[in-house]
Amino acid sequence: MGEYKEYFKRWEEKIGAFIEIDEKAIENSDFKGGGKAAGEKFREKRKKETVFGLPFAVKDNIAVKGRSISCGSKLLENVKSPYTATVVKKLEDQGARVIGKTNLDEFGMGSSTDNSALKKTNNPWDVGRVAGGSSGGSAAAVAAGLVPFALGTDTGGSIRQPAAFCGVVGLKPTYGAVSRFGLVAYASSLETAGVLADSIERCRAVFSIMRGKDGNDQTSVEAPAKAPGLEERSGAPRIIGVLPAESVAKAIAAVAGDGADSEQALSIAAQAATLEEEVRRGFETAKRNLADLGHTLVDVEIPSLKYGVPAYYAIAAAEASANLARFDGIRYGKRPDWAENPDDLIDKAREAGFGSEVKLRILLGAFVLRSGFQDRYYLRAQRIRAGIRRNFETLLGGADYANGASATCDAILLPVFPTRAFDRGPSTLSPFAQKAADLYTCCANLAGLPALSFPASVENGLPVGVQLLGRAFAEAVLLDIAEGYEKAHPFPHPAGYESFWD
Repeated sequence: MGEYKEYFKRWEEKIGAFIEIDEKAIENSDFKGGGKAAGEKFREKRKKETVFGLPFAVKDNIAVKGRSISCGSKLLENVKSPYTATVVKKLEDQGARVIGKTNLDEFGMGSSTDNSALKKTNNPWDVGRVAGGSSGGSAAAVAAGLVPFALGTDTGGSIRQPAAFCGVVGLKPTYGAVSRFGLVAYASSLETAGVLADSIERCRAVFSIMRGKDGNDQTSVEAPAKAPGLEERSGAPRIIGVLPAESVAKAIAAVAGDGADSEQALSIAAQAATLEEEVRRGFETAKRNLADLGHTLVDVEIPSLKYGVPAYYAIAAAEASANLARFDGIRYGKRPDWAENPDDLIDKAREAGFGSEVKLRILLGAFVLRSGFQDRYYLRAQRIRAGIRRNFETLLGGADYANGASATCDAILLPVFPTRAFDRGPSTLSPFAQKAADLYTCCANLAGLPALSFPASVENGLPVGVQLLGRAFAEAVLLDIAEGYEKAHPFPHPAGYESFWD
């Protein structure tokens, strides 16, 4: 039936990356079985169209006409999309083809993909561990070699964290650089579509096709004329700011609480932000390797970073509460068999359709938006967000390339997550600890900046990822740095991995 098809089936049975699979597309994707002439023709065509003929996967909260758009929720389990998202259409216009929709935490809310109401996704490096979230299905599919790239969404680290857990490349673009048309939003001002790929070169090619202004999305813009060009590859040494993880954990622990419960929560948060030994080694390896490549590393501080997680969850929950109000069993979603009145219908639809994590965030969002609480929580979080953005712009430069303002560094190196992929046993991170651990990723979303996760090393059999944050619309700089790293230190793959494309 084809080498690729058998390979796909074998891996998918182990990891469960897909919610929906296009069997016909898989039948037509047997590159190794196509013969030498077919392979040469394929490669020649792709010299001009870099994704021509390649299969790719799409996270199931991004629309593809006629395909599932479940968002990992029972409420939308049997819903099919009536149209295709702009980012998907751009790739299809270049000859790439969707072979399936990937699993995710329900409505993108989670750090493991175990919050999906439809299935669990396993990590290809160790099927007893999570793939990360919320784009865990996309990351696992790329890591296992089922597709060379996949689309995901990133609201507070949902591309970069699973990319780090699965040992692949994950790019969260600048907010506005990529169209959000066709994306079922969790938090509209934070979320953007992005790329998970098997190499930096592939990631660059896919992003170059996806980006640009879209008339269907008023948040999308063209990159400034003076922003670094993706085609102008540069191996020039860069100044990379390094944020010591120890200083972040100490800063959180030093924040004064209002009582015993608050102090305990802060203690857990500080512990969650502390890197496990394997992640620490991987981070130090990345620093050493980048220095060996000629880059200059300097320690930096971001004073407002310690407030990032509470600000992020206040804003994200508020926007989620508003965005999910449409799912009422009337206009969208699965209706109950019987209800006394419209209010009863909505209550029953949401009770049966939403999972516990989604309900929690809707309630939190409704709380912070209540009259009398907006100033205390939501508006305060927005002020913190502005402060975080200013901190980053002081180091990296602003989005306005016309003013010629100098910057302290070209990129900032950060851990992605304090642990490697965690298991599902009793030692797993608590839901609160998982949220606190978003510290290293959520600030890029708050500031609207690009961030790129890539594998730094393998420690005790599991990949460790690091991330680079950059100036707005400076994705090219991050890709250049990581591409040099990949050439010197090729990215690892799990046992049994096989590539079916160049």
